Amino acid sequence: MIDARRLRILRAVADHRTVTAAAAALYLTPSAVSQQLAALEQETGHRLVERGARGARLTAAGEILLSHTNVVLAQLERAEAELADYGAGVAGTVTVAAFATGIGLVLAPALTELARTAPGIRVKVQDAEGDASVPMVLDRQVDVAVAVEYRGAPVDHRLADQDQVAVADLAKDPWIGPYPGNPCHDVVVLACEFAGFAPRLEHSSDDFRAVVALAGADAGVALVPRSALRGMELTGVVVRPVEGSAPTRRVFAAVRQGAEGHPLIRPVLDAMEAVAVREAGLARI
Repeated sequence: MIDARRLRILRAVADHRTVTAAAAALYLTPSAVSQQLAALEQETGHRLVERGARGARLTAAGEILLSHTNVVLAQLERAEAELADYGAGVAGTVTVAAFATGIGLVLAPALTELARTAPGIRVKVQDAEGDASVPMVLDRQVDVAVAVEYRGAPVDHRLADQDQVAVADLAKDPWIGPYPGNPCHDVVVLACEFAGFAPRLEHSSDDFRAVVALAGADAGVALVPRSALRGMELTGVVVRPVEGSAPTRRVFAAVRQGAEGHPLIRPVLDAMEAVAVREAGLARI
C-alpha cells in the first residue's frame, strides 16, 4: 500500500529539484525526506529518484508515479472538501499568499465581503510574490495563491507633455524595474524587446513605491501597473499610458486541484471574484 504522504514528498522533490529544497518546503529534515523516498521506493519496487551534482530528478518510473500522484492527491482534496462540507457549520481558517498589490486590490476588500457572507471563516494573509506563492500552494504551506501572469516618468522628462508614450522612445533612458525572477521584471524586458531594444536596467526594486520614488528623483523611467499606483504619492512624477498595445497582466487565484470546492476555500474565492468583478471587471476565478 502506497502512503499518500510519501507521494506528496515525491511531488515536492520533482517541483524543487533537490532533496534539501523539498525538505525546507515541507518543514522536514533532508534526512526525513530521504527516508520517506527510500520507503516509497521499497513500497513500489522501483527506483524513483536519481541524485547528482545538479540535484535530484525523477527516473522514468518516478515520472509515471508522479502522473498518478497528481490525480490521487487531487481526489484526496475532493474527499476532504466533501467531508468538511458534511460537517456541521462552515468555520475555520484559510491561508492566502498574495503579492502586495493583489492584497490591496482584491484580497483586503474580499475580507470585508467575507465578514458579511461567511463570518465563520478566518483568513490569514501572507505577502508573497507570484513566482513564490503558487509553489507554496503545492507544498501545502498555504491554501490559496493570488498571483499574476503577464502577457506579453519624471516631470522634466522630454516626453512628459505627451498624452501617450511609445516604449521605443525610451530606448536611451536608464530604466528602473523589479529584480529578475519577479514576473514584473519579465513584462518590462518583453515590452522593450517588442519595441526593438534591451532596457538598460540601472536600478532594481520589487517595491513599486521605491520604483516610483526613484523615477521622481530623475533616476530613470519605469513601467508600473496601473493598480500599483492607487493611493500612491506621485509628487515629481509624470504618469503616462503606453502608446498602442500596452503590456497587460492577468491576476488569478490558484488552489490545489480538487480543493476549489472546499467549503472553506470556495467562499474565499467567491469573495475575491466579487471584488474583482466589481472593481476591475475581471473574469471568474
